[in-house]
Amino acid sequence: MLSEISIKNFAIIEKLEVTFNEGLTVLTGETGAGKSIIIDAVTLLVGGRGSQEFIRHGEKKAELEGMFIIDEPQNPVFSKLADFDIEIEDGVVILRRDLNSNGKTVCRVNGKLVTIAIMREIGSHLIDIHGQHENQELMHERTHIHLLDQFAGERLANAHHNYTDLYGHYKRLKRKLETANENEQQIAQRIDLYSFQLKEINAAALIIGEEDELEDEKQKLQNFNRLFERLNNAYESISGDTHALDWVGSAMSDIEDAASVDKNMKPHAEIIATSFYSLQETAYELKNVLDEMEFDPARLDIVEERLALHISLKRKYGKTVEDILIYRDKIADELDNLLSRDDRLSAEQARLASLLKDLEIEAGELSIIRQEVSIQLEDAIMEQLQQLHMGKASFKVDIKQKATGIFDSNGFDDVSFLISTNVGEPLKPLVKVASGGELSRVMLALKTIFSKHQGVTSLIFDEVDTGVSGRVAQAIAEKIAMIATHSQVLCISHLPQVAAMADYHYLIKKEVQGDRTRTAIHDVIQSDRTDELSRMLSGAEITPLTLKHAEELLNLAHERKKNFR
Repeated sequence: MLSEISIKNFAIIEKLEVTFNEGLTVLTGETGAGKSIIIDAVTLLVGGRGSQEFIRHGEKKAELEGMFIIDEPQNPVFSKLADFDIEIEDGVVILRRDLNSNGKTVCRVNGKLVTIAIMREIGSHLIDIHGQHENQELMHERTHIHLLDQFAGERLANAHHNYTDLYGHYKRLKRKLETANENEQQIAQRIDLYSFQLKEINAAALIIGEEDELEDEKQKLQNFNRLFERLNNAYESISGDTHALDWVGSAMSDIEDAASVDKNMKPHAEIIATSFYSLQETAYELKNVLDEMEFDPARLDIVEERLALHISLKRKYGKTVEDILIYRDKIADELDNLLSRDDRLSAEQARLASLLKDLEIEAGELSIIRQEVSIQLEDAIMEQLQQLHMGKASFKVDIKQKATGIFDSNGFDDVSFLISTNVGEPLKPLVKVASGGELSRVMLALKTIFSKHQGVTSLIFDEVDTGVSGRVAQAIAEKIAMIATHSQVLCISHLPQVAAMADYHYLIKKEVQGDRTRTAIHDVIQSDRTDELSRMLSGAEITPLTLKHAEELLNLAHERKKNFR
């Protein structure tokens, strides 16, 4: 339930703090006193659309804060808070929203910053606000199937759980197949592309390290004459007419002879001997290289073409040969999958057909339960309408099946509530009920039934009793009080009958202090309730007659509440 609310600098409210309790709390006051402003504040607190216009004139921001106490461990708000990683302790949920003059809104749930969308999701499990002219949950036809399912209880919940699991598998597989069919042309293009790329890469017969070897070979071929000349000069210097090798051989003989006389020369003799034999071996190798060297211009063209191929493939498929080969393996696997997709699609089509049959069975079970429960709901609603002096009305739960093979998350049923408020008139969708008074009574009848099933901790009725009087007003008052036995109810009302049924009564007044107008709230204690009801009855002065009537209303309310509490 909503335990406390704090409002600061909101519209004409300078500062207001209100504590609420379980049961029925009625807020009364003259038109324009600010009753609906309080409801506007609560609406924004649970994620309603905000505006800078709500900020009190001359202030930089409006501050709204509300504390909710959740006693039911199974309330869906707990799982919703867990989804957003919001901690909760002792069942306390604190919502805070600041509206800034720069247009920014700051929202917090239990101290954690959240978006307005998240606050709205959480708030939807805390408060249900219904106003005379607002499109509320009961007035949305799309919600009727959910209300019927809630009324059905655990039996349908179990069946719906089984259906939901199966429907999830069906939707994923169906979407996968639809995507595959939608991309048929793209897949054909990919097959052609991968085939071409694979053929091109394989034809290149790339070898890791080959490119470096080709670069070396290209360097040699482009500088053949220079290389041949330098190698030949080196050979001639060693073994040619200059007899460099002969001179080293003569030096080797001389130093070896000297070493036989002077042992200190022996290391030098070894060095010269080693050098002689090394030069001799090098000369032989140079001669072999020179004999085999032959300039081949065609080979240079082949090397350059091969290197150009490497550059082209790297530009298309990877920075290195290793990258190109990895890409080749990848597209080879993808091409294999694409070429074998027809077999896989056939198998998945068969699986989808099997899932569809199972889905029809599960959806049929849901429909059977709904058909059975709809009769019970119709009887329950009609009983409520009769108590609200709409005994000539007719109410029907209309269940129609979608076209064959069409399903949604709730099966193949479409559910809408139909009503006829007068004898001889055809049943029409609930959303088309025109009369404000009739709409209020239908809504209260539905709320009386569904308030036990919706899991909302608090309900707010904003002048839903407009356009009624007399015995209808008394019936509405009793229905609102009855709903309050299952959920906390906050009700703005001009009807003394409703105020008399209240467990708690607040009077909203507009006061002028200095040069500013502000809204104030006053707790109408039990001893003052007769006077306040008397004012509501007379509209002006309190008379002995209105006081007596007010006292009778309070006594009647006391006795009536004993019957359903």
